[in-house]
Amino acid sequence: MQTYEPDNIFAKILRGEIPSHKVFEDDQALVMMDIFPQSRGHTLIIPKAASRNLLDAGPAALSALMPLVQRVAKAVKAATNADGIRLAQFNEEAAGQTVFHLHFHVIPAYAGKDLERHADGKPADNDELAALAKAISGELENA
Repeated sequence: MQTYEPDNIFAKILRGEIPSHKVFEDDQALVMMDIFPQSRGHTLIIPKAASRNLLDAGPAALSALMPLVQRVAKAVKAATNADGIRLAQFNEEAAGQTVFHLHFHVIPAYAGKDLERHADGKPADNDELAALAKAISGELENA
């Protein structure tokens, strides 16, 4: 099994070395907008505990994280008026993982609209990401 690499982009974001469009943060996790969204409102949940992915994450970190994943999914659906929510989580390169820090994708699904390719092309508009982060954060506060 591969080991955790502390210089991955999500670890740098958690340390404040790289900016993000923050939706929510507590002592366990950071929720932020994906800058290469597959759909409008694509959100990431990143635990603060260092783990490469689900395969090496501690049970305590996972049990603290999963209720937040559900809350974020509900908030994203409400804030974006999505027709559904896709939850994605990848483990190792062969499975599609590109950032080797455990994270969950909450991807809004809209009827009749295909998902965009992830990290294909240019990043999303910063103003739109900021507005979505604020709207989703508001829904989390009301939940």
